[in-house]
Amino acid sequence: MTKQAEAELLRLETAVTAIAANLVDLDDNPARKELDRSALTGPTATRWADATEALAELWEGYRLLTEVIARATRMRDKRWPSDADRTRFAHEVLGESVHLSTKVVPLAQRGLLGVSQVHTTCTPAQLLSAMEAAFATAVDVATRAGEAWDRLVPAAAEAASALETVRRLTRESGGSMTAIGEADRRLALFTAALATDPLGVQERDLAAVRTLIRRADAERTSAGELREALTQRLADAHRLAAEVDAATEEAHAAAEKAADRFPPHEIAAVPPGTLRPDLVAIDALAAAGHWPLISSRLAEWSRRARDRLAALRDGAARNAGLLATRNELRGRLDAYQAKALRHGLAEQSELSPLAAAAREALYVAPCELSAARRAVNAYQDALTATITRNGR
Repeated sequence: MTKQAEAELLRLETAVTAIAANLVDLDDNPARKELDRSALTGPTATRWADATEALAELWEGYRLLTEVIARATRMRDKRWPSDADRTRFAHEVLGESVHLSTKVVPLAQRGLLGVSQVHTTCTPAQLLSAMEAAFATAVDVATRAGEAWDRLVPAAAEAASALETVRRLTRESGGSMTAIGEADRRLALFTAALATDPLGVQERDLAAVRTLIRRADAERTSAGELREALTQRLADAHRLAAEVDAATEEAHAAAEKAADRFPPHEIAAVPPGTLRPDLVAIDALAAAGHWPLISSRLAEWSRRARDRLAALRDGAARNAGLLATRNELRGRLDAYQAKALRHGLAEQSELSPLAAAAREALYVAPCELSAARRAVNAYQDALTATITRNGR
């Protein structure tokens, strides 16, 4: 067997393992599931149709690659391979061994010496490149749609809540409902578009709704009502500030636990700065009775505080997840080494280096989780294959 062909087979085996994990993750992605469930319209429908086709090609490509690897592995593992076996092995991993499609040539389009069928083939490497492009297409649509929903659905809900509050207070005070009716109509259109076309929805339409809500609120709010409402909002802001402080401490603690255990680029940094001085400035305006100046500043402060709180919690969860993932991989490795011991394979020459490599990857600092996962998977796959061969 040529070294080039054996190296390519190893690359394909590693790639197939990563492909399987990434395809499962994409299948489990909440935004991807929501796109499948929704009656999509506009640009999102077009993009997701392309992405769905790409996903089908990905799974078919995964099947074809798996078959190539299986055939090549059988040839490589022959005890006494012939020159023909070596040639076939090299063709499997380096040549155009992947059969993509067969197209029947209509009789009217054939010449006397023409073939009745046209076969489309490619190399495993070419198939892998095509799969990478298809995966990028599917991930891009799911990610962008998920980000739009994650950002705009809560924002629309917040606008709806604000609109309902202004509606109730306006009815109680007998004020004009004109701006509220227009805001209600535009918000309904925006919400409907967001549900079916997250890639085509215009965020400025929601901004226009907010503007109408603010106008309606300004039209009906008296000085006393404004002061009462803002007093409550200030209290809510102080509670939010306390949550941000607590989340900051948790984020620092999680980052410290992950520090030196993982590469710096994998550790989520704690956002710098603090929002407390800005809230103190708003408190000063309230104490001086400048209530008309507070509303927009308090809304902006609350928005930034919620964003910061979400970022702090996400960072803490990510850093905690690094440790959890490492511990899970260690547990898997221990379990499979115990399994190897039960089967009398603890010192097997093929498995021992893989186990040692996995353990070294998991217990070194900083720990590269992607490399460690590949090492554990390699040991697991080799152990499973060895047990299967022995059983036969």
